[in-house]
Amino acid sequence: MTQRIPRISLEQWAVLQAVVDEGSYAKAAEALSRSQSSISYALKGMQEQLPVEVLTIQGRKTVLTPAGETLLRQARGLIEDALSLEYLANNLAEGWETEVRLAIEAIFPTALLSQAMAAFVPESRASRVQLIESVLSGTQEALLNGEADLAITHELPPGFLGQSLLGVTFTAVAHPEHPLHLLERELTHNDLRAHRQFVVRDSGLKRRQDAGWLAAEQRWTVTQLKTSIQFVSDGLGFAWLPHDHIREELEAGHLKPLPLAEGGQREEKLFLVYANRDAAGPATQALARSLQTACRQWESPPWK
Repeated sequence: MTQRIPRISLEQWAVLQAVVDEGSYAKAAEALSRSQSSISYALKGMQEQLPVEVLTIQGRKTVLTPAGETLLRQARGLIEDALSLEYLANNLAEGWETEVRLAIEAIFPTALLSQAMAAFVPESRASRVQLIESVLSGTQEALLNGEADLAITHELPPGFLGQSLLGVTFTAVAHPEHPLHLLERELTHNDLRAHRQFVVRDSGLKRRQDAGWLAAEQRWTVTQLKTSIQFVSDGLGFAWLPHDHIREELEAGHLKPLPLAEGGQREEKLFLVYANRDAAGPATQALARSLQTACRQWESPPWK
């Protein structure tokens, strides 16, 4: 004989959850904006379908039986998943994207990015964010290849418009005990030529670019900005590094600006670029606003 399988609706499980969480039929009815009789009817039908008791009365309070606790624990996950699906369906109906892809140059201040993302969270409607961290032309390629919805780049690709977002200051630095500092005088570019310079490799594949002064005879290329910071802090050479990324090293005395006669500092302007401004969905626009607001509020005093 085939065993009958209970046909309990998700709505009935939600009613059971409300009765347990609110502590009574009356409060559950109020929380669900339903009549108390409909609550009783839903649970009566549930109990008739199930082979075990799920609720019992203790004093004036309705509580779960041990079997009910086990069943409701499983049902809570189903209810949450169903609400998420309903929420997602509503978002999709409004054109809200499930994912936003942001390509961003590695020189963008990490603390500022975190601040912008924190502001985006309440508006995100659980949209996923795919962060593409890149260097130089790698950001532009993400736009041109259709891999990003938004980009923060130092150079606008052909055919794209962008909004000026932030200036990033680079400072030539080395460890305080580096031979260049031990010269104890103003330095020229000729002084730098004989010493090891660290640069970060362009992450692009087709349009690789060079940036800044690159005339050192000993030049080491790394793929990560943090690697360059670590090597220079350890006294292995010098580099132009974005000062927002090296504040702690400067304050701790692990790095010291080189006293160059000229070119000791340079600034790169970063732009916010839409892959397609007219087709950008509400989540992409919300993330763009969060980035713009965070950059306006960002206070980045020059290194002293």
